[in-house]
Amino acid sequence: MSGGENGPMRVLVTGGAGFIGSALARHLVLDLGASVLVVDKLTYAGDRRNLAACEGKPGFSFLQADICDADAMRGAMGAFRPDAIAHLAAESHVDRSITGAAPFIHTNITGTFTMLEAARAHWESLDAAGRAAFRFLHVSTDEVFGSLGPDDAAFSETTAYDPRSPYSSSKAASDHLARAWHHTYGLPVLVTNCSNNYGPFHFPEKLIPLVLLNALEGKPLPVYGKGDNIRDWLFVEDHARALATALGRGEPGETYCVGGRSERRNLEVVETICDVLDASAPPLADGRPRRQLITFVADRPGHDHRYAIDAAKAERELGWLPRETFESGLRRTVEWYLANEWWWRPLRDKRYAGERLGLPATKPAAMVPA
Repeated sequence: MSGGENGPMRVLVTGGAGFIGSALARHLVLDLGASVLVVDKLTYAGDRRNLAACEGKPGFSFLQADICDADAMRGAMGAFRPDAIAHLAAESHVDRSITGAAPFIHTNITGTFTMLEAARAHWESLDAAGRAAFRFLHVSTDEVFGSLGPDDAAFSETTAYDPRSPYSSSKAASDHLARAWHHTYGLPVLVTNCSNNYGPFHFPEKLIPLVLLNALEGKPLPVYGKGDNIRDWLFVEDHARALATALGRGEPGETYCVGGRSERRNLEVVETICDVLDASAPPLADGRPRRQLITFVADRPGHDHRYAIDAAKAERELGWLPRETFESGLRRTVEWYLANEWWWRPLRDKRYAGERLGLPATKPAAMVPA
């Protein structure tokens, strides 16, 4: 990945110690030879260990900072002088946004505004060639589009926004800000909207790693409702390649939907994890198949029924295609967790033990029984 006459492309990655951000940082540094500055606040879901493979590599650096800190962001850009910014820092777990929305509003909206303003000042300081080459990639989610019915066409770049949760609403707002900074100020912004990611280094509050680790340990496997909610699954390393490709080939002002073309009901996902573990991990102490651990629990409030992504534009215009099927990606994910207890065990013991999230902290007065 070339930055022109000044050597390798210089990319500032916000949220680069998180799940998707670290996958992008590893891809940029290890596969493409880019110079990367990761900026991450290191909240509960950010982990410097996710970047261990990049540490000590030429051009890699790390800054612990908050994207809402305007002085810190201007200072980082002034010192690093990026050719591109990949903005992934966000609060991203729907269940946590139901319990408490304030961090989502602050980080996802105010943080994105702060990044856009700092990026605009940096971009305006560049010479003509630098301004023409500069890119601001805003990474978003398919959840901003709302919920699909069983027979509805998949989300695309022209789908109207209809967010249903505090999380998706805050991301929708950040998407609108990013596009406004392109249309109003000319900042070379690209937006991507992705489907559900899975893979190595996934914090264990999300469905696949939570179920995988519970099943490995013989604990109940909680499934919301009847397990018939549908998601499109994208292996995180395929997503990282898509983001890097968008930085290199994407057109400013454009949006690209990125998905794995792998729709599955949540119950199917859980059952598949059980089957893969039964075939590749030590059996449970009582000899039961792991499917018998499945436990249906009360659904979360406002649970969207179905997400699906039509990735045709990204495939056509960026030349990107996912390399993993859901089955091959899930096998790789299970193998990674089996081989890397050093990574997930401290998280289970100290940060998140698998407790239920997504219950409102308080009820409106009208809902409190007399």
